[in-house]
Amino acid sequence: MKKDNDIAACVRHAMDDYFRDLDGETPAGIYDMVVSCVEQPLLEKVLHFAEGNQTRAADYLGINRNTLRKKMAQYGLK
Repeated sequence: MKKDNDIAACVRHAMDDYFRDLDGETPAGIYDMVVSCVEQPLLEKVLHFAEGNQTRAADYLGINRNTLRKKMAQYGLK
């Protein structure tokens, strides 16, 4: 899928920038940092596409609706 490749390319580019900008600092917690940067806008866009229907959005995401609701609360999404 071309879109998957576009997303992967964006992540690769962002990580290249991140490592370049470390300026000698030792990286830590990279996984959590990337997930938190990606997860909120992902949820926002999928919820918008699903017209606010949480059941449909959870189906699109491939997660349980309760998991979606937990993540929405975590990021203060309605």
